[in-house]
Amino acid sequence: MFDKLGAKGIAGLLVLLAGISVIAIKSVIIAAGMGLVVIGFVLAAWGLVSGMLSSFGMGGMMGGFE
Repeated sequence: MFDKLGAKGIAGLLVLLAGISVIAIKSVIIAAGMGLVVIGFVLAAWGLVSGMLSSFGMGGMMGGFE
């Protein structure tokens, strides 16, 4: 999985985790909520992209839970 992200993708994940951990130092509940928002955003984007690819006949390229 990490080989598909590339260096910028891995750096982005590290920055995201560092930001949520800084927030968690102050308030764990807010950090958990932000984590859920990020996960929801990723899942929604994945659904949109896989739907768009399937409309072009390339639905199997994203993988997934179908």
